[in-house]
Parts: sequence; structure tokens; C-alpha cells
Amino acid sequence: MRGKSSDHGDARAAGLAAPRLRWADLVRVGAVGLRTRPTRALLSALGIAIGIAAMVAVVGISASSRAELDQTLDRLGTNLLTVGPGSNLFGQDAKLPLEAATMIERIGPVTDVSAVGRIDTKVYRTDRIPKAESGSLGVRAVDLDLPATVGAEVADGTWLNAATARYPATVLGATAASRLGVTEAGPDRQVWLGGRWFTVVGILRPVPLAAELDSAALVGRPAAESYLGFDGHATTVYTRSPESQVEAVSEVLAATANPEAPNEVKVSRPSDALAAQLATDKAFTGLLLGLGAVALLVGGVGVANTMVISVLERRAEIGLRRSLGATRGQVRGQFLTESLLLAALGGVGGVLLGGLVTTAYALIQGWPGVVPAWATLGGLAATLVIGGVAGLYPAVRASRLSPTEALATP
Repeated sequence: MRGKSSDHGDARAAGLAAPRLRWADLVRVGAVGLRTRPTRALLSALGIAIGIAAMVAVVGISASSRAELDQTLDRLGTNLLTVGPGSNLFGQDAKLPLEAATMIERIGPVTDVSAVGRIDTKVYRTDRIPKAESGSLGVRAVDLDLPATVGAEVADGTWLNAATARYPATVLGATAASRLGVTEAGPDRQVWLGGRWFTVVGILRPVPLAAELDSAALVGRPAAESYLGFDGHATTVYTRSPESQVEAVSEVLAATANPEAPNEVKVSRPSDALAAQLATDKAFTGLLLGLGAVALLVGGVGVANTMVISVLERRAEIGLRRSLGATRGQVRGQFLTESLLLAALGGVGGVLLGGLVTTAYALIQGWPGVVPAWATLGGLAATLVIGGVAGLYPAVRASRLSPTEALATP
């Protein structure tokens, strides 16, 4: 009440109504400081823009990565389960029975089964390379229906067939082909495998749900038994079943694969590994969001500093407005509006910059560009909060200046 009588006392004494400012007039008056000092306003808004752009870009890139993962899982399916040997009671590596894959095929809901066996040998580009320099590449004996089961695609050449699976022929995983320097398949492309030359008949694309195949040379089971001494024991059995039956199948796989020792069997779901990777990415995203929040806070301090300086430089203007009848509330509203406009300018710029960075990065990675609406709206809301908090003290300080004190300032 005391503030109101101080603001409007002269107006009431003169029999005049208290002066009023419409919202449009308040915005126009608040924008005066930005128009008269554009460079300072731009630099102050830049601090806000950097913080908002960082936060929007981090959220957008994370959302784009999740969208790509969802598309990959939709394409490959999340109904792939793997069966492998675990350890026995003495801590030694166990083995799956020779008939493990056949028994798993008998599970009603199972639609696809394919076995892969690890072979204790290495693959080299030529026979001149020392044995120790294998590049961590392995060799696997595979069934012919493996691509359909794991969702593998041939990038060049062809997959093994009934004929090539019996002879020294191999299909290289994407990583294996890259490390061996093999860029295309063909009858004149050979690798040194198990002490003899194997012809490269195909090269696979990366297999997201069976990444272990990427760094391996794959040979047919008959050729592996004839030329590489493969004992026939599978080290991984891939199975597919309808999505609604995955959990039920998972519960019986161990006992079916090895009825005598189901505790020596490990069952896993490859899509869970991708989900775990996404959880790790989310933790890293949280860290980056924290850094963006720090940048936003620094930008808010810059806005507050700009507004304090603006009040000090415009004391004469404030005094003149007060002398002409402007109330303390109107002066306070003017500088608070100016602070909000300054922050909003940075917020809009930051949202646009963050969206641009997200789109550019997604295009480079071949992902769908996704910027969640909540990130955009949240960024703009954050800038208004920062602008309001940053401009509150300067606005109150300006409103407390008396006309005589302000006009007396040189």
C-alpha cells in the first residue's frame, strides 16, 4: 500500500487517473534497450543460445540414436535367443551336446534354428604372415540357414550353398574382411585359413544382433569337418520364435539343449545387449545435459550482468520516465521485459542451432533426425525462467531510483 501511494500520489492529488501501460506498449518499451545496444544484446543472448543449443542437441542426438535403434530392432526383430555352453561344477568350459540344435528344433514355438561352432584356428591374408599376427580374427563352422536366422545380409558375392559348404570356401564378416584387406569376393580372392587357401565367396554386412560373426571367417560345416578338424559341437545356437513366445521359449531352452546338465547352458537375448548400450548412452547423455545446464547458467549470469550495466547507464532515462509519471511497477516491468526478451532471443537461437546440429549429425550417421517437442518447449521455458531470475534484481533496483536521484546522476 505504501508503494502504491508513493507511485500514484501525485496523480491522485492532481485528480488524474494512474498512468497505464498495455502489454504491447510494455514490450515495445522493453525492446528499446535491445535496439539501442544491439552488439551487447547479441553477445548476451549468445551465452543463453549456447547453453540451450547444447541441451537441445544432446537430447536430439540421443533421441535420434534411440530412433535408429528402434528401427534396427524392428527390422531385425527382438525375438532372437542364443544358446551357448557355460561352465561345469569344476569351473571348466562345458560343451553343448552334438544334438543340441536338433533338440531345440523340437520346441513348438521355435521357428528358426541355426548352429555355429568355433574352430581353434586363425585366418590370415597370406601364408607369409606370422601366426601371432592374426588380428583377433576367428573361424566359425556354420549352417546354411544362418543368415535367415540372425538377419545377416551379404554385401558382396554370395552366401554358402550346398556345394561351396563342402569345399575350401569362406564368407568373411564385415570386420574380418576389413582387417584382411579384402574388398570384394571372387574366385581369385583367397585367404590362408587352417594351413590352406580358402576362396572368399562372399562378404557380409555388419550383423547387429550377432556381432561375433563380424570378426570371423565362416565356413560350411562339412568343409570344417573335412579340412579343419571341427568336432561338431556347436558353441552358439541361434533361435527365433514369435515375440509373444520368447519368454516361454527362453525358460525351456537350457533344459532342452542339455537335459543332463541344464546348469551348464547359457541363454541370452542379443537385443538386451543393445538395450544395455542404450542405457549407457543415457548416462552419458545425462552428463552432457549437466554441462549444457552449466553453460545455460553462465549465460544467465551474462544476462544479469548486462541488465545491471544497462540500469547504471540509463539512470537519466529512468529519472525522466519517473518524472513524467511512470510508476515503479512500470519501470520494473520495463527492465524485466527487456531481460525476458533478451533471454528469449537467445533461447530461440539456441533451439534453432540445437535442431540444426542434431539434423546435421543424424544425416552424417544415417539416422532419422529427431528433436523431441518437450526438449524444444523445455528449452524455451528454461530461457524465460533464466531471463526472469536474471532480470529481477536489476529491475527492482531500477524501480527504486527516485526521479531526483536519477536525474542528478551525471
